[in-house]
Amino acid sequence: MFDNISFANPDFFWLFLLLPLAIVWYIFKQKEQTASLRISSAKGFSHNSILPKLKPALFLLRLLALGAIIVALARPQTEDISTRTKTTKGIDIVMAIDVSSSMLARDLKPNRLSALKKVAADFIKERPNDRIGLVVYAGEGYTKTPITTDKSIVLNALSEITYGQLDDGTAIGMGLATSVNRLKESTAKSKIIILLTDGVNNSGFIEPQTAADLAIEFGIKTYTIGLGTNGNALSPIAYNADGSFRYGMRQVEIDENLLKDIASATGGRYFRATDNESLEEIYDEINKLEKTEVEEFKYYRYEEKFRFWALLALGLLLLEWILRNTVFRSFV
Repeated sequence: MFDNISFANPDFFWLFLLLPLAIVWYIFKQKEQTASLRISSAKGFSHNSILPKLKPALFLLRLLALGAIIVALARPQTEDISTRTKTTKGIDIVMAIDVSSSMLARDLKPNRLSALKKVAADFIKERPNDRIGLVVYAGEGYTKTPITTDKSIVLNALSEITYGQLDDGTAIGMGLATSVNRLKESTAKSKIIILLTDGVNNSGFIEPQTAADLAIEFGIKTYTIGLGTNGNALSPIAYNADGSFRYGMRQVEIDENLLKDIASATGGRYFRATDNESLEEIYDEINKLEKTEVEEFKYYRYEEKFRFWALLALGLLLLEWILRNTVFRSFV
């Protein structure tokens, strides 16, 4: 009954100060009304009735009634709160992922592509209010998933990304242009591309600078990430007879100047990830930089509970009046 109770008029609780004053007044009045009579013997006045000793119960009933009236005046009520959220500034995001053979290098654990997929999945889960799409590219690029709010679709598509779905190579311009094509019709207030590569542009018929110009034209911000350790990395260098890769040490080459130029021209930032931890930190940083504005609406519904206390006070006063005029009639 008292769970989730609040009071609309809590100032009325000051009236509880009247209760001790009433008790003092009652005691003082009782002393004034008590007469003394000296007699040689009280034998003739003795009786066994307990009612005179219970007479203060009438005053107690009045005190309880007064307390109930004060609580009723304070207007106890229960509060039911419901919330609704509304995205006021949605963000459309396309993640462009390099799936060339060099993404199988093992300077990140277990390899670059697997490490990227894990971090990207965490990033997607932390963006519940945004639309996200996936573009994959190697020697060419294509849309793996159009931008959508259904994160289960995006996460499932991300888990399916593997090497070998495209001709080998690193077509940065194609990956960026395909991403721009996914976002150019978007009406979102903010449109961003997160482009990740571990190499140098060496394929495709669209130059990276041309794709960057398209991103600028459509107001699309691009964050670029260079993935790979500094120095040499254990990378695929040839095929074995069974079709598996043979690994060997290879110099890590990333066109950082190109990635920096793309990011700077489109209003984004360039990051370098040399290990699993730095890759996670980069996506965390982008997550912080691109905040979606969500407005929360709260609805309050109050249910008044003063009627119980008012009826309780009325009942106590009625009980006091009945007792005073029946059981205690000869003693009041």
